[in-house]
Amino acid sequence: MRLNRRGIIVLVAALAGAALTGRLGLWQLDRADQKIRLQDALKRQRELPALPSAALASDAATAAQQAHRLIAVDGQWRADRTVYLDNRQLNERPGFYALTPLMLDDGTAVLVQRGWLPRDPADRVHIVAPPPPTGRVHVQGRIALESPRLFEFSAEASGTIRQNVAVGAYAKETSLPLRPLIIVQEDGSIPTADGLLRQWPAPAADVAKHYGYAFQWFAMSTLCIGLYAWFQLIRPSLRRG
Repeated sequence: MRLNRRGIIVLVAALAGAALTGRLGLWQLDRADQKIRLQDALKRQRELPALPSAALASDAATAAQQAHRLIAVDGQWRADRTVYLDNRQLNERPGFYALTPLMLDDGTAVLVQRGWLPRDPADRVHIVAPPPPTGRVHVQGRIALESPRLFEFSAEASGTIRQNVAVGAYAKETSLPLRPLIIVQEDGSIPTADGLLRQWPAPAADVAKHYGYAFQWFAMSTLCIGLYAWFQLIRPSLRRG
């Protein structure tokens, strides 16, 4: 079959569409695999004994080795430096993650993801959770390198309510000697009565979503090839026959 200019353009468009949608399908499968591997790593790390507070990492390389490990620390909250990460959902409800620096006994600090609170439906910037308790507190949780990030168009925001927070940038912003990690707080045998929820979703909890997206992209890729074959090959052949 000889192709004219129009036929070449249609062929290239069909191949490009099939390749793009197929690549997006593979990307969704890769995202699912990443979350499954992350969940496996988290499970392995959590099965290790809890780290003593004195072992909390002070450098990025050590922090990477300690990711997902359980730890308990003591200190005092810097409530005036609390930030709330917007557009975080829990059980399909919109809300915030509350992050507060905890001053440790050695004079350094660690950023703690204290919990989730719902958004006020009448005023999206009204924070309904009480401030963290004063005095010395005992915090237990797991180590993470950063809080889960969401896409944002602008540069790193500032203010009490923001989309994301990076530990290094926040250390410079607040002049606090923050460790290069965060602690994702978890409830102990007696849950902390601070009005926050700590039902943190597992990394692989939504893996089925990625498989569904992958199926849709692969179906679109197949459709591109199928439509090209029908309109450019099969139907003209039937007409000639």
